[in-house]
Amino acid sequence: MGNLASRRFNPSTDLVDLKGKVAIVTGGNTGIGLATVRHLARGGAKVYLAARNESRALGALKQLEDEGLAPGHGEVLWLKLDLSDPRDAKKSAVEFLEREARLDILDLPTYHSYVSPVAFTRVLIPLLQKTAAEPASDVRVVNVTSIVHKLVPLSVKFDETSDFNIKYKWKLLPGLTRYGHSKVMLSLWTRSLQKQIGANELAPVTVISVHPGGVDTFTHNWIFPRFFKWLVSLTIAQPDVGAYNSVFAAASKRVHENRSAYRGVYLESQPTGRIAAPNPVVLDDALSERLQRTTGFFGTYRCLIRVSVCTLFYSSSLF
Repeated sequence: MGNLASRRFNPSTDLVDLKGKVAIVTGGNTGIGLATVRHLARGGAKVYLAARNESRALGALKQLEDEGLAPGHGEVLWLKLDLSDPRDAKKSAVEFLEREARLDILDLPTYHSYVSPVAFTRVLIPLLQKTAAEPASDVRVVNVTSIVHKLVPLSVKFDETSDFNIKYKWKLLPGLTRYGHSKVMLSLWTRSLQKQIGANELAPVTVISVHPGGVDTFTHNWIFPRFFKWLVSLTIAQPDVGAYNSVFAAASKRVHENRSAYRGVYLESQPTGRIAAPNPVVLDDALSERLQRTTGFFGTYRCLIRVSVCTLFYSSSLF
């Protein structure tokens, strides 16, 4: 599975020049997020590892330091980001604006869904557009979703807060479907954001949603971890390879060479960077408008705290 996932893509040779570029990677202290940080930093970017827990973030920074960043590689800094509350997410984005004058890559491999990532992203939109207006820019936003969003029925709606809290008890896999429900929202936001900030050809921004594929971010917590890591590796990828689809969307040469083909698309991981058809509901512009109206992103932040769909039942790295 790992070999198939990596086919046609090698981050050591297939990334654009990232020297002088600034990136944010959420959930960057572990799993796919940490692997994404590693790949982008090795490509020369200045990467903000966005995470809530300081000790874990500093531990991840120490791990990267011990691995060594050779001359010409970028640097990695911690950005405190708590996605459990959209108000805290907004504060973190404001803090970033005070520290940096550009943002080339916003990569959101997160276990939280929709509301906080969107609140975080919206504060950063003016800086993304400012950077995109510079000569030879290549600004990208990557939202990590999941293939399980295809489990969500075509009848899904977002007209009132109760629509966010459907239990899907009649489904064979209700927990997975609830998780997919949250990823439908994130996928709708991806396409909406592309339309909002990608229409200006003088400052184009590429917005992509990706399914990372199956990734082992759990066997290190099991009994006999070395054995189970080997066993699981026969079917799913380790985080460094599992991050390939996210890194492809964030910085690959192929996207740079044909940006118009990748704007607003959904990528699956077999092979890396494959444009795939999402759940048809993701293509429903009217549904997207209702989602944004209900959650109040064109007005106040009403509904954000009340929406409980952000409670996750499975790790996105598994699906």
